[in-house]
Amino acid sequence: MPARTTNAKIFPRQAGLSACLVLLLVTGIGDAHGQARRPGDTPPVFSQGRPDQVKGREILEEFRRTGWGLGGDYYLEFELRVLPKKGDERVVPGRMWGGRNARGPVTRVALQPSAKDTERRLLVQTGPDSAAWSWPAEGLALPGADGTPAPQAAALFAPLAGTDLTAFDLQMPFLWWVDFTYEGTAPVVGRPAHKFLLRPPAAIAALRPGLAGVRVFLDTQFNALVQAEELGRGDTPLKTISVLELKKIGDRWIVKTVDLRDDVTRNKTQFAVTGAALGQDFLPTLFEPARLGDNVAPPPADRVTRVGQ
Repeated sequence: MPARTTNAKIFPRQAGLSACLVLLLVTGIGDAHGQARRPGDTPPVFSQGRPDQVKGREILEEFRRTGWGLGGDYYLEFELRVLPKKGDERVVPGRMWGGRNARGPVTRVALQPSAKDTERRLLVQTGPDSAAWSWPAEGLALPGADGTPAPQAAALFAPLAGTDLTAFDLQMPFLWWVDFTYEGTAPVVGRPAHKFLLRPPAAIAALRPGLAGVRVFLDTQFNALVQAEELGRGDTPLKTISVLELKKIGDRWIVKTVDLRDDVTRNKTQFAVTGAALGQDFLPTLFEPARLGDNVAPPPADRVTRVGQ
């Protein structure tokens, strides 16, 4: 039987609230016996004085070690609700398979823009050595010496299926950037979060010269990403990603609703989970770039928990 589910709106829906993805979605909240606290626990007080950079590094490194994944392989069904400032709204259904390999968290995503369109697939490798591949590749990926498709740097910031979501948003490589400043704790809709400003390496700066940095907020209770702001020159917001709602499936909390807002166009894309199967055990070949063109069936229906409103 599918696991029992419970909602937890960790951030109230308010006018003007900046919205979040990525992410995503691959940021696990933990099980009932883990170190993370649950919604409703008393939050810690905000820190005072000059931020301790040594402490900040420890917090960020701890997140890199434990703040990703859902305690094993997982499968999600979701909708991308495209909400343009002008024009018609539309929904892009998708599926996601997640796991971890020797390089870090890895995610396979399939998007179906419309019934007549070819399914768009993306393989996102997160971690210090992050990379992304897409299918159909449309000539962007050249095979390496061993026949494995090469990562597609040119596609890193390309919109996915006509949305404002990009591989960069899903991959969140900025969480591994080495040049960062810990800015202490700050409220995110009233909740305390550790605040970091991360600056891009030369390779990312060359691909997107207008990106000056990314400011991220890690919830002090959950050790999870709750908001990320991509910044232009002069700290100008370019894109904001915010987690809005969690969902408890069995004894685990997952991200249920995430908003991504383009602060330049004011368009918004909402990521909403509609089904989940946790505790899966996928073959490693599922996450091989050379196998991205292979069709993959979802887990059996009786193992997928429906996630309603």
